[in-house]
Amino acid sequence: MKIVNQDAHLVESLFGNDVKKAATRDGYGQALLELAETDPDVVVLSADLTESTRTLEFSKRYPERFIEAGVAEQNMAGMAAGLAFEGKIPFVSSFAVFSPGRNWDQIRVSICYSKANVKIGGSHTGLTTGGDGATHQALEDIAMMRCLPNMVVLAPCDVIETKKATIAAARHKGPVYIRFARDKTPVFTTDKTPFEIGKAVVFREGSDAAIIACGTMVYPALQASEELAALGLSVMVVDSPSIKPIDIETIVASAKDTGAIVTCEEHQIYGGLGGAVAEVLAARFPVPQEFVGVNDTFGESGEPRELWDKYGLTVDHIVKAVTKAVARKGGY
Repeated sequence: MKIVNQDAHLVESLFGNDVKKAATRDGYGQALLELAETDPDVVVLSADLTESTRTLEFSKRYPERFIEAGVAEQNMAGMAAGLAFEGKIPFVSSFAVFSPGRNWDQIRVSICYSKANVKIGGSHTGLTTGGDGATHQALEDIAMMRCLPNMVVLAPCDVIETKKATIAAARHKGPVYIRFARDKTPVFTTDKTPFEIGKAVVFREGSDAAIIACGTMVYPALQASEELAALGLSVMVVDSPSIKPIDIETIVASAKDTGAIVTCEEHQIYGGLGGAVAEVLAARFPVPQEFVGVNDTFGESGEPRELWDKYGLTVDHIVKAVTKAVARKGGY
């Protein structure tokens, strides 16, 4: 099965056993090294998780620009704010359940209230953390960060987009949160795929419904659109890596063009991408919307794909959500 994009936004062959895979956290580490080569103000802080957050190589190459904060996420956020006020561009790196999970108050006051130029990298988000279980599966981080004034929230879809998001975060003046995952996932964007804070990208056109997805759910959304095409439904797929600010123009256009929306995210359905899209539609162009995500529950230990099936994040669940949204058109 192929989806061909003449602008080379996506790789030509999307599906099959030969699809390249890489962890989105690798893109974060790659970007930090690239940024360090050209900007001496880029510094990195870690909470005793250099290997897991892919900041280990940075610590080796640039030890004078690396701070090991230890298991002290609140202190790490405070140190980052201080560095920012001295003209540095600090990247705070940890598991998302710890940052912003443990240091939300420091992020709120020392970083957001103060408009400090701090970037926060949250790794091991979603259910794909797998065997580590509920305590390490960040399913609330988008909601936690989206509500903070002055905070930009990014959820890139693959390793290439994560690298672009990290570089864009460094160039943005102000607080930025980037969420990424542990497990290897398909690599399906290219160097030519557009990325801009505040913008979404239409990966596939359609007229019957639109799937708006972020992070690890964009690839399953494309797979679902292919299965829906076989059922006679023309489904648009929109990648929305910028959750705040969100691309109001593209969301409203997709609703007008299709009349039905499905949002997909590896996050609670409350307060995340689905909520952000619903806010846009409620104010500007209400249409039926279905939500694919974790429904008000904690995760558990297990293989990532088994957890996706249990908590309703698979291609089959997306297909069902789209057919339900389409059925509601004109009668909701």
